[in-house]
Amino acid sequence: MRTIYLDCISGIAGDMALSALVDLGADQEYIVSHLTELPIDPFTMEFIEVDRRGITAKWLKLSFDEHHHGHDHDHSHHDDHHHDHHHDHDHSHDHDHAHVHSHHHEHHHDHDHGHESHTHEEASGHSHEHRKASDIIRMIDCSNLPGRVKERSLSIFHLIAEAEGKIHGMDPAEVHFHEVGAMDSILDVIGVCLALESLDVSKIIVSPVPTGTGRLRMAHGLYPIPAPATAELLRGVPLSSFTAQGELTTPTGAGIVKALASEFGTLPAGTMDRIGYGAGTKNFDHPNVLRAILFEQEHTKKFEETIVVLEAQVDDSTGEILGYAMEKLFEAGALDVYHTPVYMKKNRPGILVSVLCHPDNSDRCEETLLAETSTFGVRRSDWKRRVLERQWIQVETAYGSIRVKQAIEGDRIIRQSPEFEDAAQAARSFGVPLESVYREVYKHLS
Repeated sequence: MRTIYLDCISGIAGDMALSALVDLGADQEYIVSHLTELPIDPFTMEFIEVDRRGITAKWLKLSFDEHHHGHDHDHSHHDDHHHDHHHDHDHSHDHDHAHVHSHHHEHHHDHDHGHESHTHEEASGHSHEHRKASDIIRMIDCSNLPGRVKERSLSIFHLIAEAEGKIHGMDPAEVHFHEVGAMDSILDVIGVCLALESLDVSKIIVSPVPTGTGRLRMAHGLYPIPAPATAELLRGVPLSSFTAQGELTTPTGAGIVKALASEFGTLPAGTMDRIGYGAGTKNFDHPNVLRAILFEQEHTKKFEETIVVLEAQVDDSTGEILGYAMEKLFEAGALDVYHTPVYMKKNRPGILVSVLCHPDNSDRCEETLLAETSTFGVRRSDWKRRVLERQWIQVETAYGSIRVKQAIEGDRIIRQSPEFEDAAQAARSFGVPLESVYREVYKHLS
Protein backbone atom coordinates (compact mmCIF):
# COMPACT_ATOMS: atom_id res chain seq x y z
CA MET A 1 0.00 0.00 0.00
CA ARG A 2 1.48 3.36 -1.06
CA THR A 3 1.65 5.50 2.04
CA ILE A 4 2.69 9.11 2.65
CA TYR A 5 4.12 10.15 5.99
CA LEU A 6 3.85 13.89 6.66
CA ASP A 7 6.56 14.85 9.11
CA CYS A 8 5.44 18.20 10.52
CA ILE A 9 8.89 19.38 11.57
CA SER A 10 7.76 23.00 11.57
CA GLY A 11 3.99 22.67 11.45
CA ILE A 12 1.92 22.49 8.29
CA ALA A 13 0.26 24.90 5.86
CA GLY A 14 -1.49 24.23 2.57
CA ASP A 15 1.31 25.59 0.38
CA MET A 16 3.98 23.67 2.30
CA ALA A 17 2.07 20.40 1.87
CA LEU A 18 1.64 20.95 -1.87
CA SER A 19 5.31 21.92 -2.31
CA ALA A 20 6.51 18.88 -0.35
CA LEU A 21 4.42 16.52 -2.49
CA VAL A 22 5.71 18.10 -5.71
CA ASP A 23 9.28 17.83 -4.40
CA LEU A 24 8.48 14.19 -3.66
CA GLY A 25 7.59 13.56 -7.29
CA ALA A 26 3.94 14.54 -7.84
CA ASP A 27 3.37 15.59 -11.47
CA GLN A 28 3.15 19.39 -11.57
CA GLU A 29 1.60 19.40 -15.05
CA TYR A 30 -1.11 16.97 -13.92
CA ILE A 31 -1.92 19.24 -10.96
CA VAL A 32 -1.99 22.48 -12.95
CA SER A 33 -3.97 21.03 -15.87
CA HIS A 34 -6.80 19.96 -13.55
CA LEU A 35 -6.74 23.25 -11.61
CA THR A 36 -6.98 25.35 -14.79
CA GLU A 37 -10.21 23.54 -15.72
CA LEU A 38 -11.91 24.98 -12.64
CA PRO A 39 -13.95 28.22 -12.92
CA ILE A 40 -11.35 30.33 -11.09
CA ASP A 41 -9.14 33.27 -12.04
CA PRO A 42 -6.09 32.67 -14.26
CA PHE A 43 -2.96 31.88 -12.27
CA THR A 44 0.64 30.77 -12.59
CA MET A 45 2.02 28.19 -10.17
CA GLU A 46 5.78 27.96 -9.66
CA PHE A 47 7.80 25.77 -7.33
CA ILE A 48 11.07 27.50 -6.52
CA GLU A 49 14.08 25.79 -4.95
CA VAL A 50 15.06 27.49 -1.67
CA ASP A 51 17.30 26.79 1.31
CA ARG A 52 15.91 26.51 4.82
CA ARG A 53 18.74 26.11 7.36
CA GLY A 54 20.72 23.83 5.09
CA ILE A 55 17.76 21.83 3.70
CA THR A 56 16.90 22.31 0.04
CA ALA A 57 13.13 22.53 -0.39
CA LYS A 58 10.44 23.60 -2.83
CA TRP A 59 8.60 26.86 -2.16
CA LEU A 60 5.27 27.70 -3.81
CA LYS A 61 4.81 31.01 -5.62
CA LEU A 62 1.37 31.81 -6.99
CA SER A 63 0.88 34.61 -9.50
CA PHE A 64 -2.56 35.82 -10.50
CA ASP A 65 -3.59 37.51 -13.70
CA GLU A 66 -3.05 41.26 -13.34
CA HIS A 67 -6.52 41.94 -14.70
CA HIS A 68 -7.97 40.06 -11.74
CA HIS A 69 -5.61 40.76 -8.88
CA GLY A 70 -2.64 42.74 -10.06
CA HIS A 71 -0.08 41.03 -7.85
CA ASP A 72 1.95 37.98 -7.12
CA HIS A 73 0.89 36.08 -4.06
CA ASP A 74 3.95 34.29 -2.83
CA HIS A 75 2.51 32.63 0.26
CA SER A 76 4.29 34.57 2.92
CA HIS A 77 1.00 34.12 4.57
CA HIS A 78 -1.97 32.47 2.97
CA ASP A 79 -5.29 31.29 1.83
CA ASP A 80 -8.31 32.93 3.38
CA HIS A 81 -7.33 36.59 3.66
CA HIS A 82 -10.43 38.28 4.89
CA HIS A 83 -11.77 41.78 5.11
CA ASP A 84 -11.23 43.76 8.28
CA HIS A 85 -8.46 41.34 9.23
CA HIS A 86 -5.33 43.18 10.33
CA HIS A 87 -1.94 41.49 10.60
CA ASP A 88 1.07 43.03 12.28
CA HIS A 89 2.93 39.92 13.28
CA ASP A 90 5.56 37.62 11.88
CA HIS A 91 4.80 34.01 11.26
CA SER A 92 6.19 31.20 9.25
CA HIS A 93 3.48 30.32 6.80
CA ASP A 94 0.63 31.70 4.84
CA HIS A 95 -2.09 32.98 7.11
CA ASP A 96 -5.34 31.42 5.95
CA HIS A 97 -8.12 32.49 8.27
CA ALA A 98 -11.58 32.96 6.77
CA HIS A 99 -13.24 35.47 9.02
CA VAL A 100 -16.80 36.72 9.11
CA HIS A 101 -17.46 39.19 6.34
CA SER A 102 -17.91 42.74 7.57
CA HIS A 103 -19.06 45.70 5.53
CA HIS A 104 -16.13 48.09 5.93
CA HIS A 105 -13.41 46.28 4.03
CA GLU A 106 -9.99 47.08 5.48
CA HIS A 107 -7.65 44.34 4.31
CA HIS A 108 -4.33 45.52 5.73
CA HIS A 109 -1.01 43.68 5.88
CA ASP A 110 1.51 45.29 8.18
CA HIS A 111 4.20 42.64 8.27
CA ASP A 112 6.92 41.26 6.06
CA HIS A 113 5.48 39.43 3.13
CA GLY A 114 5.95 39.32 -0.56
CA HIS A 115 3.73 42.11 -1.82
CA GLU A 116 2.84 45.65 -0.98
CA SER A 117 0.10 46.58 1.49
CA HIS A 118 -3.10 47.50 -0.30
CA THR A 119 -6.81 47.05 -0.18
CA HIS A 120 -8.16 44.38 -2.45
CA GLU A 121 -10.15 46.90 -4.47
CA GLU A 122 -7.03 48.97 -5.12
CA ALA A 123 -5.10 45.93 -6.26
CA SER A 124 -7.75 44.37 -8.43
CA GLY A 125 -9.27 47.38 -10.07
CA HIS A 126 -12.75 45.97 -9.64
CA SER A 127 -15.31 45.69 -6.89
CA HIS A 128 -14.63 43.31 -4.05
CA GLU A 129 -15.77 39.72 -4.48
CA HIS A 130 -16.35 36.89 -2.07
CA ARG A 131 -16.78 33.16 -2.30
CA LYS A 132 -18.97 31.44 0.23
CA ALA A 133 -17.87 28.05 1.45
CA SER A 134 -21.02 26.60 -0.14
CA ASP A 135 -19.98 28.05 -3.53
CA ILE A 136 -16.54 26.46 -3.32
CA ILE A 137 -18.05 23.13 -2.29
CA ARG A 138 -20.57 23.31 -5.15
CA MET A 139 -17.79 24.13 -7.63
CA ILE A 140 -15.81 21.05 -6.56
CA ASP A 141 -18.92 18.86 -6.61
CA CYS A 142 -19.75 19.91 -10.20
CA SER A 143 -16.18 19.68 -11.49
CA ASN A 144 -14.52 16.97 -13.56
CA LEU A 145 -11.92 16.30 -10.90
CA PRO A 146 -11.10 12.62 -10.22
CA GLY A 147 -13.47 11.03 -7.71
CA ARG A 148 -10.98 10.59 -4.89
CA VAL A 149 -9.72 14.18 -5.37
CA LYS A 150 -13.30 15.44 -5.05
CA GLU A 151 -13.90 13.38 -1.94
CA ARG A 152 -10.71 14.53 -0.20
CA SER A 153 -11.10 18.20 -1.21
CA LEU A 154 -14.73 18.36 -0.09
CA SER A 155 -13.84 16.79 3.24
CA ILE A 156 -11.18 19.44 3.89
CA PHE A 157 -13.40 22.39 2.93
CA HIS A 158 -16.34 21.04 4.94
CA LEU A 159 -14.14 20.80 8.05
CA ILE A 160 -12.67 24.30 7.62
CA ALA A 161 -16.12 25.83 7.05
CA GLU A 162 -17.54 24.04 10.09
CA ALA A 163 -14.66 25.24 12.27
CA GLU A 164 -14.96 28.85 11.09
CA GLY A 165 -18.75 28.72 11.39
CA LYS A 166 -18.54 27.46 14.96
CA ILE A 167 -16.03 30.17 15.95
CA HIS A 168 -18.11 32.95 14.43
CA GLY A 169 -21.55 31.60 15.32
CA MET A 170 -22.82 31.22 11.79
CA ASP A 171 -23.94 28.59 9.30
CA PRO A 172 -20.80 26.94 7.85
CA ALA A 173 -22.25 27.28 4.35
CA GLU A 174 -22.35 31.05 4.80
CA VAL A 175 -18.69 31.47 5.80
CA HIS A 176 -17.15 33.92 3.33
CA PHE A 177 -13.66 33.76 1.89
CA HIS A 178 -12.10 36.91 0.51
CA GLU A 179 -11.61 36.45 -3.25
CA VAL A 180 -7.81 36.37 -3.07
CA GLY A 181 -7.89 34.09 -0.05
CA ALA A 182 -10.44 31.81 -1.70
CA MET A 183 -8.18 31.44 -4.72
CA ASP A 184 -5.22 30.46 -2.56
CA SER A 185 -7.32 28.07 -0.51
CA ILE A 186 -8.76 26.38 -3.60
CA LEU A 187 -5.36 25.97 -5.23
CA ASP A 188 -3.66 24.72 -2.07
CA VAL A 189 -6.36 22.26 -0.98
CA ILE A 190 -7.28 20.81 -4.36
CA GLY A 191 -3.62 20.93 -5.40
CA VAL A 192 -2.66 18.75 -2.42
CA CYS A 193 -5.40 16.25 -3.26
CA LEU A 194 -4.34 16.16 -6.93
CA ALA A 195 -0.72 15.62 -5.86
CA LEU A 196 -1.79 12.66 -3.71
CA GLU A 197 -3.72 11.27 -6.68
CA SER A 198 -0.72 11.75 -8.97
CA LEU A 199 1.36 9.71 -6.52
CA ASP A 200 -1.49 7.14 -6.15
CA VAL A 201 -1.38 7.42 -2.37
CA SER A 202 -3.97 5.40 -0.45
CA LYS A 203 -2.94 6.20 3.11
CA ILE A 204 -1.66 9.31 4.89
CA ILE A 205 0.04 9.13 8.30
CA VAL A 206 0.91 12.35 10.12
CA SER A 207 3.38 13.10 12.89
CA PRO A 208 2.28 15.02 16.01
CA VAL A 209 1.66 18.61 14.94
CA PRO A 210 3.40 21.71 16.43
CA THR A 211 1.25 24.83 16.52
CA GLY A 212 3.70 27.58 17.51
CA THR A 213 3.37 30.09 20.33
CA GLY A 214 2.61 33.77 20.80
CA ARG A 215 -0.20 35.95 19.55
CA LEU A 216 -1.46 37.26 16.24
CA ARG A 217 -3.46 40.41 15.64
CA MET A 218 -6.82 40.25 13.91
CA ALA A 219 -9.63 42.76 13.49
CA HIS A 220 -11.01 42.03 16.97
CA GLY A 221 -7.65 42.27 18.75
CA LEU A 222 -4.81 39.99 19.75
CA TYR A 223 -5.57 36.29 19.47
CA PRO A 224 -3.57 33.37 20.82
CA ILE A 225 -1.69 30.89 18.66
CA PRO A 226 -3.03 28.46 17.59
CA ALA A 227 -5.74 30.68 16.11
CA PRO A 228 -9.33 29.77 17.09
CA ALA A 229 -10.15 27.95 13.84
CA THR A 230 -6.85 26.07 13.89
CA ALA A 231 -7.44 24.98 17.49
CA GLU A 232 -10.95 23.81 16.62
CA LEU A 233 -9.66 21.77 13.67
CA LEU A 234 -6.88 20.22 15.76
CA ARG A 235 -9.26 18.79 18.36
CA GLY A 236 -8.44 15.08 18.57
CA VAL A 237 -5.12 15.52 16.74
CA PRO A 238 -1.94 14.73 18.72
CA LEU A 239 0.15 17.89 19.17
CA SER A 240 3.93 18.11 19.28
CA SER A 241 5.79 19.54 22.25
CA PHE A 242 8.05 21.49 19.88
CA THR A 243 7.61 25.25 20.30
CA ALA A 244 8.71 28.30 18.33
CA GLN A 245 7.50 31.88 18.31
CA GLY A 246 4.93 32.36 15.57
CA GLU A 247 2.14 30.51 13.82
CA LEU A 248 3.46 27.12 12.65
CA THR A 249 0.18 25.46 11.68
CA THR A 250 -2.59 27.29 9.82
CA PRO A 251 -6.30 26.45 9.44
CA THR A 252 -5.77 25.00 5.97
CA GLY A 253 -2.88 22.88 7.20
CA ALA A 254 -4.96 21.72 10.15
CA GLY A 255 -7.89 20.95 7.81
CA ILE A 256 -5.69 18.81 5.56
CA VAL A 257 -4.36 16.89 8.57
CA LYS A 258 -7.79 16.38 10.16
CA ALA A 259 -9.50 15.28 6.94
CA LEU A 260 -6.84 13.08 5.37
CA ALA A 261 -4.81 11.45 8.16
CA SER A 262 -5.56 7.76 8.65
CA GLU A 263 -3.45 7.76 11.82
CA PHE A 264 -0.93 9.80 13.78
CA GLY A 265 2.42 8.90 15.29
CA THR A 266 6.03 8.23 14.46
CA LEU A 267 7.20 6.85 11.13
CA PRO A 268 5.91 3.27 10.96
CA ALA A 269 7.80 0.21 9.79
CA GLY A 270 8.33 0.09 6.06
CA THR A 271 10.71 0.87 3.22
CA MET A 272 11.25 4.54 2.36
CA ASP A 273 11.15 5.26 -1.36
CA ARG A 274 11.32 9.04 -1.83
CA ILE A 275 11.48 12.14 0.37
CA GLY A 276 10.31 15.68 -0.43
CA TYR A 277 10.52 18.99 1.41
CA GLY A 278 8.08 21.90 1.22
CA ALA A 279 9.25 25.28 2.53
CA GLY A 280 7.51 27.96 4.53
CA THR A 281 8.45 31.55 3.77
CA LYS A 282 10.15 32.66 6.96
CA ASN A 283 13.55 31.55 8.21
CA PHE A 284 13.63 30.31 11.81
CA ASP A 285 16.40 28.94 14.00
CA HIS A 286 15.11 25.55 12.86
CA PRO A 287 14.43 24.34 9.28
CA ASN A 288 11.05 25.77 8.31
CA VAL A 289 9.99 22.81 6.18
CA LEU A 290 7.40 20.05 5.96
CA ARG A 291 8.86 16.64 5.08
CA ALA A 292 6.85 14.15 3.03
CA ILE A 293 8.03 10.54 2.83
CA LEU A 294 6.65 8.04 0.33
CA PHE A 295 7.08 4.44 1.42
CA GLU A 296 5.69 0.96 1.21
CA GLN A 297 4.34 -0.05 4.57
CA GLU A 298 5.31 -3.46 5.91
CA HIS A 299 2.54 -6.02 5.87
CA THR A 300 2.17 -8.43 8.72
CA LYS A 301 -0.08 -11.45 8.83
CA LYS A 302 -1.76 -10.09 11.91
CA PHE A 303 -2.13 -6.45 12.79
CA GLU A 304 -3.12 -5.97 16.42
CA GLU A 305 -3.75 -2.78 18.31
CA THR A 306 -4.92 -1.75 21.74
CA ILE A 307 -8.25 -0.01 22.09
CA VAL A 308 -10.07 1.27 25.14
CA VAL A 309 -13.61 0.11 25.90
CA LEU A 310 -15.73 2.46 28.02
CA GLU A 311 -19.05 1.35 29.49
CA ALA A 312 -21.83 3.02 31.42
CA GLN A 313 -25.32 1.83 32.36
CA VAL A 314 -28.24 4.25 32.57
CA ASP A 315 -31.92 3.79 33.33
CA ASP A 316 -33.08 7.41 33.33
CA SER A 317 -31.83 8.90 30.03
CA THR A 318 -34.26 9.43 27.16
CA GLY A 319 -33.71 8.17 23.64
CA GLU A 320 -33.07 11.73 22.47
CA ILE A 321 -30.36 12.25 25.09
CA LEU A 322 -28.67 8.94 24.24
CA GLY A 323 -28.81 9.74 20.51
CA TYR A 324 -27.23 13.15 21.10
CA ALA A 325 -24.60 11.61 23.38
CA MET A 326 -23.69 9.17 20.61
CA GLU A 327 -23.09 12.08 18.20
CA LYS A 328 -20.89 13.85 20.74
CA LEU A 329 -18.92 10.65 21.40
CA PHE A 330 -18.11 10.29 17.71
CA GLU A 331 -17.02 13.93 17.66
CA ALA A 332 -14.73 13.13 20.60
CA GLY A 333 -13.00 10.44 18.57
CA ALA A 334 -14.96 7.26 19.29
CA LEU A 335 -14.39 4.42 16.83
CA ASP A 336 -17.79 2.91 17.59
CA VAL A 337 -20.67 3.48 19.99
CA TYR A 338 -23.54 1.05 20.60
CA HIS A 339 -26.46 0.60 22.98
CA THR A 340 -27.50 -2.72 24.53
CA PRO A 341 -30.77 -3.23 26.44
CA VAL A 342 -30.06 -4.53 29.98
CA TYR A 343 -31.93 -5.11 33.22
CA MET A 344 -30.44 -3.24 36.16
CA LYS A 345 -30.98 -3.40 39.92
CA LYS A 346 -34.59 -3.60 41.10
CA ASN A 347 -35.22 -5.19 37.68
CA ARG A 348 -35.32 -1.80 35.98
CA PRO A 349 -34.88 -1.86 32.18
CA GLY A 350 -31.90 0.22 31.17
CA ILE A 351 -29.28 0.80 28.47
CA LEU A 352 -25.62 -0.21 28.47
CA VAL A 353 -23.64 2.41 26.51
CA SER A 354 -20.43 0.93 25.08
CA VAL A 355 -17.72 3.08 23.50
CA LEU A 356 -14.68 1.86 21.55
CA CYS A 357 -11.84 4.34 21.10
CA HIS A 358 -8.09 4.67 20.74
CA PRO A 359 -6.18 5.36 23.99
CA ASP A 360 -5.39 8.95 22.88
CA ASN A 361 -9.12 9.74 22.71
CA SER A 362 -10.25 7.79 25.78
CA ASP A 363 -10.22 10.71 28.24
CA ARG A 364 -12.30 12.90 25.92
CA CYS A 365 -14.81 10.09 25.36
CA GLU A 366 -14.99 9.40 29.10
CA GLU A 367 -15.66 13.09 29.83
CA THR A 368 -18.34 13.12 27.14
CA LEU A 369 -20.09 10.11 28.67
CA LEU A 370 -20.12 11.77 32.10
CA ALA A 371 -21.32 15.10 30.69
CA GLU A 372 -23.93 13.92 28.18
CA THR A 373 -25.60 10.99 30.00
CA SER A 374 -27.00 10.54 33.49
CA THR A 375 -24.38 8.00 34.56
CA PHE A 376 -22.43 8.52 37.80
CA GLY A 377 -19.45 6.45 36.65
CA VAL A 378 -17.67 4.96 33.65
CA ARG A 379 -15.90 1.59 33.49
CA ARG A 380 -12.72 1.37 31.44
CA SER A 381 -10.77 -1.60 30.10
CA ASP A 382 -8.03 -2.15 27.54
CA TRP A 383 -8.72 -4.67 24.79
CA LYS A 384 -6.54 -6.08 22.04
CA ARG A 385 -8.08 -6.34 18.61
CA ARG A 386 -6.95 -7.65 15.27
CA VAL A 387 -7.89 -5.43 12.35
CA LEU A 388 -7.63 -5.69 8.59
CA GLU A 389 -6.08 -2.82 6.65
CA ARG A 390 -8.56 -0.73 4.72
CA GLN A 391 -8.40 1.27 1.54
CA TRP A 392 -10.87 3.00 -0.74
CA ILE A 393 -11.17 2.66 -4.50
CA GLN A 394 -13.48 4.39 -6.97
CA VAL A 395 -15.59 2.24 -9.32
CA GLU A 396 -17.16 3.74 -12.45
CA THR A 397 -20.58 2.18 -13.10
CA ALA A 398 -23.66 2.85 -15.22
CA TYR A 399 -24.98 4.72 -12.18
CA GLY A 400 -21.93 6.93 -11.77
CA SER A 401 -18.83 6.73 -9.61
CA ILE A 402 -19.21 4.66 -6.42
CA ARG A 403 -16.64 4.37 -3.64
CA VAL A 404 -15.78 0.85 -2.50
CA LYS A 405 -14.12 -0.02 0.82
CA GLN A 406 -11.63 -2.86 0.65
CA ALA A 407 -10.35 -4.93 3.58
CA ILE A 408 -6.77 -6.09 2.98
CA GLU A 409 -4.44 -8.55 4.66
CA GLY A 410 -0.97 -8.60 3.20
CA ASP A 411 -1.45 -8.61 -0.58
CA ARG A 412 -4.90 -10.20 -0.43
CA ILE A 413 -8.23 -8.42 -0.64
CA ILE A 414 -10.34 -10.17 2.01
CA ARG A 415 -13.60 -8.41 1.23
CA GLN A 416 -14.95 -5.28 -0.39
CA SER A 417 -18.23 -3.44 -0.15
CA PRO A 418 -19.81 -0.38 -1.81
CA GLU A 419 -20.12 2.78 0.25
CA PHE A 420 -23.78 2.96 1.25
CA GLU A 421 -24.17 6.75 0.89
CA ASP A 422 -22.79 6.70 -2.67
CA ALA A 423 -24.96 3.75 -3.65
CA ALA A 424 -28.08 5.24 -2.06
CA GLN A 425 -27.53 8.58 -3.83
CA ALA A 426 -27.12 6.78 -7.16
CA ALA A 427 -30.31 4.75 -6.54
CA ARG A 428 -32.25 7.95 -5.83
CA SER A 429 -30.79 9.80 -8.83
CA PHE A 430 -31.49 7.00 -11.33
CA GLY A 431 -34.75 5.81 -9.75
CA VAL A 432 -33.59 2.22 -9.36
CA PRO A 433 -33.57 -0.13 -6.35
CA LEU A 434 -30.51 0.06 -4.11
CA GLU A 435 -29.87 -3.63 -4.77
CA SER A 436 -29.51 -2.86 -8.50
CA VAL A 437 -26.73 -0.40 -7.76
CA TYR A 438 -24.99 -2.92 -5.53
CA ARG A 439 -25.18 -5.60 -8.24
CA GLU A 440 -23.74 -3.19 -10.78
CA VAL A 441 -20.80 -2.35 -8.47
CA TYR A 442 -20.04 -6.01 -7.75
CA LYS A 443 -20.18 -6.77 -11.50
CA HIS A 444 -17.33 -4.31 -12.04
CA LEU A 445 -15.39 -5.75 -9.09
CA SER A 446 -15.49 -9.35 -10.30
